[in-house]
Amino acid sequence: MKKLGESPHRKFFLQISWNEVPHLSEEAKEELLKTIPPSQRDARAKGIPQLGSGAIFPLPEEDVLVAPFEIPHYWPQCYALDVGWKRTAAIWGARDNQSGVIFLHSEYYQGQQPPAVHAQGIRSRGEWIPGVIDPASRGRSQVDGKKLLSEYRALGLDLQPAKNTVEAGLAMIWQALSSGKLKVFRNCRNWIDEFRIYQRDKNGKVVKVNDHLMDCTRYLWMSGRDRMIPMPVEKAEYTMDFLGENNQNKWMQ
Repeated sequence: MKKLGESPHRKFFLQISWNEVPHLSEEAKEELLKTIPPSQRDARAKGIPQLGSGAIFPLPEEDVLVAPFEIPHYWPQCYALDVGWKRTAAIWGARDNQSGVIFLHSEYYQGQQPPAVHAQGIRSRGEWIPGVIDPASRGRSQVDGKKLLSEYRALGLDLQPAKNTVEAGLAMIWQALSSGKLKVFRNCRNWIDEFRIYQRDKNGKVVKVNDHLMDCTRYLWMSGRDRMIPMPVEKAEYTMDFLGENNQNKWMQ
């Protein structure tokens, strides 16, 4: 019996994968997968919400994500920053010079905080790492109209404005993802959440909702690669001394 004041329209969400459906055999799963486009397989087989034809990067997650590992100190790094009052986000990338693959390995994702708080969180990843920033930051800041680029620089961040050519940047990211030149650590949960819903509307325009780390990825690929530097020698030596001989070999592998 419905209780007084209780809504008659009650909903709940339950995520189920094929592995939890007993009537599907392994052979049936394999046959079904052959009929499903790669970009939709995680949604169909694992119950992970994803877009279909509107997705900007229609790739299965397993082609993009990798298990986290320790970034060698000699790999060049940079980060990209997207600022805003509701959400300020940053993504860090490191390049394996042997393979040319860039790994997005760390993220920052906070809202409704002053620049000083964001700057502290970004510096904690490594004050030596340079960055690129949304060029719109050269306009008005979240609170009092100061120029955010100058403000963040004054707070100790080494920043340069990024190129903001949207379609060219998206094409470059698509090529990098599909060719395996851009990989993402599985612990970058906010990046993954944005990747899953990053889409175009019916007119082909990018939907500007929850896309902060997607924008950061574009800034990093278009402008951050030229700013990547390895950890300075003195900082690398200090870190290795701190780790000790047993952990040094593991860290450098």
